[in-house]
Amino acid sequence: MDSNLNPDDVRFFSGRSHPELSASIAQILGVPLEPTHFARFSNDNLFIQLGASVRSRAVYIVQSLIPPVSENLLELFMMLDIARGAAAREIHAIIPYFSYARSDKKNAPRISITARLIADLLQTSGATHVMTMTLHSPQVHGFFSVPTDPLTARYLFINYLRELKSSLNFDANDTVIVAPDYGRAGSAARLAELLGLPSISAEKTRLSDTEVHIGDMISKQVQGFRRAIIYDDEIATGGSVIRLSEQLIASQVEEIFLVCTHGLFFGNALERLHALPQVKKIITTDTVPIPPEKRSADMVILSVAPLIAEAIHHNYCRKSIGTLFDYGEAEDDV
Repeated sequence: MDSNLNPDDVRFFSGRSHPELSASIAQILGVPLEPTHFARFSNDNLFIQLGASVRSRAVYIVQSLIPPVSENLLELFMMLDIARGAAAREIHAIIPYFSYARSDKKNAPRISITARLIADLLQTSGATHVMTMTLHSPQVHGFFSVPTDPLTARYLFINYLRELKSSLNFDANDTVIVAPDYGRAGSAARLAELLGLPSISAEKTRLSDTEVHIGDMISKQVQGFRRAIIYDDEIATGGSVIRLSEQLIASQVEEIFLVCTHGLFFGNALERLHALPQVKKIITTDTVPIPPEKRSADMVILSVAPLIAEAIHHNYCRKSIGTLFDYGEAEDDV
């Protein structure tokens, strides 16, 4: 990518959630990652100071909403507000993982539709544009009142899976793409189409934050396939993909490949996945940091830094980013 970004016109900052990804994006763009000073007062109040002038400049702030989510969210709000108060020309919130996309509906009395609240607060804090990756619920895109670009990592996975397909020599007769629920069926179908493979969807009922029920229909749909590629937006506790994997294994599936954009792997999720010998690879991205102790030989981490950098470059140069965009359940990517 030939960068047309003027380093004097752009200010690039990072919160503390994922500085490695921020540094990679800045390096690809050819702009410095400016310093930010973080401190805490004796009363536990947070203090933040941006380390470079932002007046009349385009400001990009990178922050993933990973634990501690509330702390990282407050950092982002404060950094946006600082940029606005210091007369930045435009302020871009780059949120590789938007955790509150799971809180997209009111399914119980007296609860908040928190995804909409956070979208409003980002605008109130000063964001003039939001960029994120693969929202858990595509309809969350509509909660934002400022221009918002939900990017997709699908083509990163396509490139890797095509190489895997060639090396393992799998085809439509023995390999199927599996969506863990109907909400991901459209995304799984598009991935399958680009790989020349069939796709099916499981029927999932969520019982709690960590427990799900997978309907029996998937056992009939997967008959005759020896290999399954489970395609999900995120793996948190692993409950959904583990239960689905167990059901696929019981249906004589011999090899399982897990593909997800956001590899959170909370608690003992990875230990439980590794306890299933049929799970051959876990393919994810670096939208959230994965510490060395959680990495293993069967884990593949694809970087979204080039993708986000390209989207920022297109945005800065006022070019379309349609080919990088995640259109949720729409039929076509344009």
